Amino acid sequence: MEKRELKEEKKKGLSLQDLLLTAVFLAAGAVLKFFVGNIINFGGMKPNFIIAMYCLVIALIRPNVVYCIIIGILAGGICQFFPGTPYLNFASEFAGALAMGLLILIPAKTPVVRTILNAVVTFVSTVISGGLYTVLLFVFIKAQPEAMVGYVPIVLGTATLNAIIVGALYVPLMKVLKKEIPVTKKAEPVEEAEESK
Repeated sequence: MEKRELKEEKKKGLSLQDLLLTAVFLAAGAVLKFFVGNIINFGGMKPNFIIAMYCLVIALIRPNVVYCIIIGILAGGICQFFPGTPYLNFASEFAGALAMGLLILIPAKTPVVRTILNAVVTFVSTVISGGLYTVLLFVFIKAQPEAMVGYVPIVLGTATLNAIIVGALYVPLMKVLKKEIPVTKKAEPVEEAEESK
C-alpha cells in the first residue's frame, strides 16, 4: 500500500521534463505561427500553432487543471507578440487550455481510442478558444453580428487543422518520451485485489 501511495504522489507533481516540454512546445508554436502561419492562408484561415502545441503538451503530460490554466495564460501572453486585438488571447487561451485539461480526463479503453479522443478534444478546445476570441473581438470593436458568420469557417478550419496535428504527433511523441498511453484498465477481481493486500 505504501508503494502505491508513493507512485500516486509522484504522478501528481510535474517533472522537470514536463516543464521543459511545455516551454519547448509553446516556443515551437510561436515560431510556427510566425513563419508557417503567414504562409498558409486559405481565405483567412490560418492554423494557430500555439493552440495546437498547448493542446498537444496537455495531452502528453496530462497535468492538473491549475497547470492547464497556467499554460493557457502563458499561451495568451505569447500571442501578445503577434498582430491582433491586445489582451483578448488571455481569455481565449485560458478557456481553450482549461477545456483541454478537463476533456482529456474522458476515459479511453485503447490507445487508438485515446489518440482519436485527443484529436476530437483538440478540435473542441480550439473551437472554444477561437469562438470566445471571436465573440470578444466583435464585442470590443462593436461590429455587426452578421459579420461573425464569416469567422465560423475560419474557427472550424483552424480547429480541424489543430486536431490533425495533435492526432498525428501524439503517438510518435509518446514513444519518443517513453511514456505509456493512458487507457482505462479493467478493474481487478475482488479476490486478486485481496490477495495483493
